[in-house]
Amino acid sequence: MSELRELLEIARRAAVIAGEVIMPLYNAGTTVELKADRTPVTVADKNAELAIREFLARECPAHGILGEEFGETPGDGRHRWILDPIDGTKSFIHHVPLFGTLVALERDGVPVAGVIACHAVGETASAADGLGAYLNGEPCRVSATSALGDATVTMTSFSRMMRGRSPGVAALVEQCGLTRAWGDCYGYLMVASGRADIMLDPVMSIWDAAALLPVIREAGGGFSPWDGTPELGDSVVATNGVLHQAVLESLASGR
Repeated sequence: MSELRELLEIARRAAVIAGEVIMPLYNAGTTVELKADRTPVTVADKNAELAIREFLARECPAHGILGEEFGETPGDGRHRWILDPIDGTKSFIHHVPLFGTLVALERDGVPVAGVIACHAVGETASAADGLGAYLNGEPCRVSATSALGDATVTMTSFSRMMRGRSPGVAALVEQCGLTRAWGDCYGYLMVASGRADIMLDPVMSIWDAAALLPVIREAGGGFSPWDGTPELGDSVVATNGVLHQAVLESLASGR
């Protein structure tokens, strides 16, 4: 347990280092390129990942690293850091402060520690298995909302959500009390801290999702792909736990 606590602290420090690279460019502005998949990337994304990689290579030289911008560096086969230097690059580009840095530690193929560092709003959620979840160093917990009619559901992109998923999403939105697009990784920080009850993303890569799982689960919430399987998948439903099955059933109603 003490080793995992130390590794979580390394993850937090890695996120701070990323913020020190990102925030001057957020404030000053930077040029935007398009990757092969037509998603945007900036020098802030690239330089932040390089800074984290350099730090982790010093602190944990035997560990592997997988990052969104620079791929995989093999390690000991048991430990792998998973990095998204800027989750929400579109928000970053538009000067919307809902982006953040995601740092996860995977052990034996399972994410066991995660950090969601939302630099522009000054909030960081972090957790590791068995150690609880924290927001800016203080314990945090999901909400106690027990009815969909009282729930707040949030997402990153409503238009993306509706493509191919529209009946189930529409059914869920109709049942919930409030729907907003407070998205990117900040939406998951909101669920972990009890400010929102449900966060949805229909398409996720491993670097988008790995850091979120420990934070949501250690805060007492539910986390799964849209099909409800317990492992990481290519989509995410995060809830306060109490509502998780009802959300999955509502989303499945449109299949």
